[in-house]
Amino acid sequence: MKKKVIPFIAAGVLIIVVILFMLLGNLIEKYTPTKERLDLSEYYGLTSDGEAAIILNNEVLESRGRLIDGHVYLDYNLVHDRLNSRFYWDSRENKLLYTTSGDLITVDAESTGYYVTKEARSMDHIIVKTGSETAYIAIDFVKQYSDFSYEIFDNPDRIVMTNQWGEYSSATVKKNTEIRFQGGIKSPILADTPKETKLTVLAPDETWTKVATADGIIGYIRSKALGDVTAETLVSDYVPEEFTHIRKDFAISLGWHQVTNPEANNSISTVLSGTKGLNVVSPTWFYLNDNEGGIASLASADYVNYCHQNGVEVWALVSNLENKDVDTTEVLTHTSRRETLVNNLISAAIQYNFDGINVDFESLLPEAGESYVQFIRELSLKCRKNGIVLSVDNYVPTDYTAFYNRAEQAVFADYIMIMAYDEHYAGSDIAGSVSSIGFVTEGVANTLKEVPAEQIILGMPFYTRVWSETPVGADGAAAPAEGEAGQDTGDSYTLFQLSSYAAGMNEIQNLISANGAEPVWSAETGQYYVQYVNNGVTCKIWVEDAASLEEKLKVLQGNNLAGGAFWKLGLENSAVWDTIIKYIN
Repeated sequence: MKKKVIPFIAAGVLIIVVILFMLLGNLIEKYTPTKERLDLSEYYGLTSDGEAAIILNNEVLESRGRLIDGHVYLDYNLVHDRLNSRFYWDSRENKLLYTTSGDLITVDAESTGYYVTKEARSMDHIIVKTGSETAYIAIDFVKQYSDFSYEIFDNPDRIVMTNQWGEYSSATVKKNTEIRFQGGIKSPILADTPKETKLTVLAPDETWTKVATADGIIGYIRSKALGDVTAETLVSDYVPEEFTHIRKDFAISLGWHQVTNPEANNSISTVLSGTKGLNVVSPTWFYLNDNEGGIASLASADYVNYCHQNGVEVWALVSNLENKDVDTTEVLTHTSRRETLVNNLISAAIQYNFDGINVDFESLLPEAGESYVQFIRELSLKCRKNGIVLSVDNYVPTDYTAFYNRAEQAVFADYIMIMAYDEHYAGSDIAGSVSSIGFVTEGVANTLKEVPAEQIILGMPFYTRVWSETPVGADGAAAPAEGEAGQDTGDSYTLFQLSSYAAGMNEIQNLISANGAEPVWSAETGQYYVQYVNNGVTCKIWVEDAASLEEKLKVLQGNNLAGGAFWKLGLENSAVWDTIIKYIN
C-alpha cells in the first residue's frame, strides 16, 4: 500500500515544484527590466533620408527639418508659428521677406543672395528651398533675426532648439541607469544615462519622472535614480531691436473729411472754420484702383497749403472700398503689387507735401491678414524714412477681426485708430445704437491689450442712424420673414420691415423737433433715446450729440489715449467742439 502511495506523492511534489518554478519565473519576468531598445529614428518618426527631427522646448514636433548639402532647413510654417512670426513667405512670387525696424530683407527662393533694403549680401549656401507645399529656410539665416538657440545632433539627425527662457528644474543622475520611453521597467530603453548626467525635469513623480536630455531625448527615469531637483535659469543672449515711432507732442484731434470729387477740396476753408481745436484733417483722397497696386487720387496741393497755413496737418486717407472691381487680396498677397502700392502712396505724399497717411482697409478676408500686416510693415519703413506719420484704422477687436493683428501693426505704425462706431449698421437685424458707451469702453479696453495707450486714437461718430419699423402685417403665430423684423405686442406678433439711414447731428435735432419727440437719457447706452410714430411707421433714434460725445471723450481721457478722431466733418453740431476741446487740447 505504501509503495503505491509514494509515486503519487512524488508526482504531487513534482507538480508543486514545477508550479513554484513557473511562479518564480513569472515573478522574475515581472520584476526584471527589459533590455529592449527603441530605435530612435522610429521614436522621432523619421521615415526618409535627409529628414531631421525637431525638438523645441523639450517637445518633439511633428514638423521635420531637412538636411540639404550639410545645412539644416526649417519649414516656413514652423518658423512663422513657433520661432518668429515676422517672417513672411510670398508663395506667389517665391520670395521670403523679413522686416526690421529700418530695413526690408528680401530673399528669392533657391538663391544664396539676399537684399537688406538695397544692399546686396550673400551666404555660402542657398537660403530658401521651395517644397511642393511650403518653403524651407536655412536655420542660420533664421537665427540672425530670431531669439532662439539650437544644437544639431546625429544618429539620428535632430535639432534641439530653445526659445523659452527663464527658470526650469534640473537634477543629476546618482547612478548609471536608463531613460525609458514610458514609465515602467517594461518600457523600451531610449538612452543610457551615466552617473552625473544632468537632466531637465519635466514632470516629477514618486516612481517615474519625466525628463529630457541635452541632446533631445524625452522619456522617463526612475525617480530614486535622481538627485535633488534644483532650479536653473536659461538666459537668452539675443538683443531685441528697438522700434521707434513718430510721436506728436500734442493730443491728436483729427477730423475725417470725405472728399468724393476734386471740387470738394475747395470746401476745406469752410470745413475748418466750423471747428475748434482741430489739428489734423484726413481727406479721403486715395483708393485702390486696380489689381496691380495702382491708386486713384483726388489730392490737392492748394488744400495742403491752406491747412498748413492754419496750423493743421494733413493725413491723407487711402481706402480699398471705392472701386468694386479691385480685389484687395490680390494686391496684398503679391509682393510686387504691394511694393507698387507703397511707392505710389509715398510718391503722392512727397508730391503734395502732406504730413501723414491714414490706411483704411476694411472688409478684408482672413486669408489676406498676413499680407495686410506685411503691407503695413513695408509702408511704415518708407513713411518713417520720409518723416510721414502712418496711422491705421481698425475695427473694435473681435474674434473674427483678430487676423488684423493690431499688436504687430502697432510695432510698425505710429498710431492705431479705433473705429468705435457702426455697432449697429445698415444691414443689422435689429435697431440699435451706432456707438453705445459699452461698445466704446469694451473696444478701448480690448485694444489696450494689444496696443500702448500712447498710440491709440479713439474714432467717434458725428452721425447716428434713423431706424424705421414699417408694419407689413400681423399674425398671432407668425414670426418675421427673411429680411423682416418683429415686435411682440402681447396677443400678437406684428411684422415690420426694418430700414435705416445715417444722419448728422443737426438733421437729427430737426427730426426730433418736427415730430414733437421727447429725448430720454439712457445711462446704459450713454446717449439720449428717441422714439416716435410717423404715418404708422415707428422711428427709433439713439442720438449722437455733445452729451453722448462727452461720455466717449471721458473714456479717451481716462485711458490717457493719444487723441480722438471724428467721422465725419460736416455732420457735427457746432456745439460739440466746445465739448471736444475740454478733453483734447
